[in-house]
Amino acid sequence: MSVCPSVQLNNKHLAQLDDVKYSGIHLDRKLTWRKHITTKGKQLDLKLRKLCWIIGRKSQLSLENKLLVYKAILKPIWTYGVQLWGSASNSNIDILERFQSKVLRIITDAPRYVPNTVIRRDLRVFSVRQEVRNYSVTGLTITPTGWLNLCSKDLPPTVGLSGATLQIWQLDSNQCSVKNPVVINSHF
Repeated sequence: MSVCPSVQLNNKHLAQLDDVKYSGIHLDRKLTWRKHITTKGKQLDLKLRKLCWIIGRKSQLSLENKLLVYKAILKPIWTYGVQLWGSASNSNIDILERFQSKVLRIITDAPRYVPNTVIRRDLRVFSVRQEVRNYSVTGLTITPTGWLNLCSKDLPPTVGLSGATLQIWQLDSNQCSVKNPVVINSHF
């Protein structure tokens, strides 16, 4: 490990730390994000224990409302600062992936043999890696169907990014189908 030069402030040496918390984000010396992600994992586990009565298997809450609780309370905890820690190693991001899979499995009361990808697809929830990619590319969250908004009445034209292709389309509010797609191939 390389030694950083000594820093002085008013002729006093400042201690060198391996990690520091700044604005809710744990920064470590090598920016591995391990400390931040493990801390968020612990925070999420504690919050999940408090919410288990409302999103757990025995809860009378509907699936849509359980999912809303996840998106409103749990998801913002791990997405905070994703633009920074999104460059973490796969092993660190796996910590949050496992948490997300556990929560979605609790919400749906899915049996063990149902793959996590199927649960996420059915709930229209992105994996942590997909969320990292969405936030780092556009700063927005795109729905799992690749659309910025879901079907509702009087939808405006919708813009979607797919690699280096910009697509603009209008949704048919009755059938949720694309009409009049315009594709612009461009490099951003």
